Amino acid sequence: MDILETDRQAHSQALEALAGGRHGDPFSILGMHRVGTGERVVRCLQPGAAGVLLVDIDGTVLAPMRKLHAQGIFSALVPARKRRYLLRVEFEDGSSLDLEDPYRFPTLLSELNLGPGGKDWGGLWKILGSHADTSLGVQGTRFAVWAPNASRVSVVGNFNAWDGRRHVMRLHPAQGVWEIFLPGLGQGELYKFEILDSKGRLLPLKADPFGHYFESPPGNASIAYESRYRWCDKSWMAQRSSVPALDQPISIYEVHLGSWRHAADEGGVSYRKLARELVDYVRDMGFTHVELMPVSEHPFGASWGYQPIGMFAPTCRFGDPDDFRYFVDRCHMAGIAVILDWVPAHFPSDPHGLARFDGTGLYEHEDPRKGEHPDWGTLVFNYGRDEVVNYLISCALYWIEEFHIDALRVDAVASMLYLDYSRKPGQWAPNKFGGNENLEAVAFLRKLNEALHAHGASSYAEESTAWPGVSRPTYSGGLGFTYKWNMGWMHDTLVYMKEDPVHRKYHHEKMTFGMIYAFSENFVLPLSHDEVVHGKGSLLNRMPGDDWQRFANLRAYYASMFCHPGKKLLFMGAELAQQREWSHDRELDWSLLKQPLHLGTQKLVRDLNRIYRDTPALHEIDFSPEGFEWIDSEDRDNSVFSWLRKARDGSFVVCVINFNPVIRSPYRVGVPAPGDYRELINTDATIYGGSGVGNLGGASAVAIPAHGRPASLELTLPPLAALIFEPLANKADA
Repeated sequence: MDILETDRQAHSQALEALAGGRHGDPFSILGMHRVGTGERVVRCLQPGAAGVLLVDIDGTVLAPMRKLHAQGIFSALVPARKRRYLLRVEFEDGSSLDLEDPYRFPTLLSELNLGPGGKDWGGLWKILGSHADTSLGVQGTRFAVWAPNASRVSVVGNFNAWDGRRHVMRLHPAQGVWEIFLPGLGQGELYKFEILDSKGRLLPLKADPFGHYFESPPGNASIAYESRYRWCDKSWMAQRSSVPALDQPISIYEVHLGSWRHAADEGGVSYRKLARELVDYVRDMGFTHVELMPVSEHPFGASWGYQPIGMFAPTCRFGDPDDFRYFVDRCHMAGIAVILDWVPAHFPSDPHGLARFDGTGLYEHEDPRKGEHPDWGTLVFNYGRDEVVNYLISCALYWIEEFHIDALRVDAVASMLYLDYSRKPGQWAPNKFGGNENLEAVAFLRKLNEALHAHGASSYAEESTAWPGVSRPTYSGGLGFTYKWNMGWMHDTLVYMKEDPVHRKYHHEKMTFGMIYAFSENFVLPLSHDEVVHGKGSLLNRMPGDDWQRFANLRAYYASMFCHPGKKLLFMGAELAQQREWSHDRELDWSLLKQPLHLGTQKLVRDLNRIYRDTPALHEIDFSPEGFEWIDSEDRDNSVFSWLRKARDGSFVVCVINFNPVIRSPYRVGVPAPGDYRELINTDATIYGGSGVGNLGGASAVAIPAHGRPASLELTLPPLAALIFEPLANKADA
């Protein structure tokens, strides 16, 4: 009996498992191995091949390979001292193809860089997923995926006819990571992972959890992709700091990229076109930041990106990852910071995604009381598992490092913090202390925010409850976010604005209550997409009265927001005074700008942004009582509010809002000092669509005490309007 036959018999069970796609360690059989006599044998699996030759790198045939199994397993003895070889696969039609044998290549992952038990993994996207690489002088692509409970994992694609037997991966059992290097495989290849669970059951093909690029829906394969982008924002990146500049102006323009402007005449929406049109628009409007609703790859467009599958991939709907890099780069060159909506609270149960990834609740809890979200029909990440926490933090840092994102807005934080969020009694499990706080999620959020700040990025929490210290440092017991959305301010003020002015005096506290807690967090005042969907109507159509009054109300409301302590956020279309509720299926109603009232609203928002940025008193002390002082918070009968905003150098502005359609004249307002005051904004100005009632651009304060102050302004308050005055002494001192 010859050596190859003896070898075949010795490995007969392994060969059957290989042929049936059940073998979990093909590297122990395939490739080059020593046999009992000290000779070396090469074994390969080539289903569908008529024959295979072992050839030298110069094309010389070294030996024909013997067929060991009907499913395409071949072997041949290797000549002495020969280490490098190719496989010449011959087909029935007479054609042939020379291939490198992936099973002759060593691992490209060491135990060291995987880390013990997954606890010390850093920059996971550099290790897991697909990456162009070189091994033994041969270029190709390496793949790695975490699936600790799988009995077999293969990478499949067009390059192997989606046959999971051909490229079974090598397991690193201590970490549960499977990996393989595929020589000669270039960029742009579609791929997925084929996984057998611990019982040998074949799971639905899985997209790469670390995939950098995906095919267009309804397809869902990952695409091997390496960036070639050369950044131009070196000076912007150099100014990043681990200490947030809380005294700087932040005015955010929130955008859904797919419906801002369709540009149908130019082939639709793309990152490259948005880098020109959207960036120029945001800069012209005076916003300091643009916030993007989630761009992470998602299969269902109507989810607006809040149900992501490819958490490491910008959606392919608008271009490739380098096109998105260009968009961010262009923002930075225009002086605009980029905030990205990021969703670590839940993920969809689509079979090609993270759900039961290796046949177990790997990323989610096995217990549905913790692992399923009743509101959205999605799954909840297991924040108590080190590998999952590292996956999420690695994802956050990926966007910061690889795409130069400046900040993350973390979606649905409240759903993470409470174990009983949207759950009835019996549908949730308490923590170890018997409470409803998700202690594991709290620990994750603190770790996340520490990592973001260490990398010079900021974080924004969409958190709708009274959880204490959301935007307080972790070292003082807070969650560590830089900012928190002020959902209470948004709700109360919109309720007030919806009231008919004749009734507003009975709801006066809706506009003042927010100041009781205004400095308990680093607040952002959000008028976001959530306020113009699901039947709520547009902001304009929530204002009472006839057309003139609705626009006047909206203008006064915007001005009151810019005068209120806290950073600012407007969803796209707010500046146009959209008539229709927002829909992701259509672009904004840009044609409205042909109408004076809509154009006037846009002009007002542009001017508010300019004055807000240029006036330290309006932004420098947002998070401390020293920056705000009521003049009169109790004039409910007239629905008038007046206050001061102050800067560190003592300069100040006077803000007066009349939320009643009646002109108030004369109306006396106490101020800190006599002298001339310049009018910065009058929302009733004719250029904004107002009636032109006002104070001729300014007023003089005289030494007549009022509101407990030594001087006062005698003003004419326009109907449904806001006024902002600045003492000329501010400029003289400057």
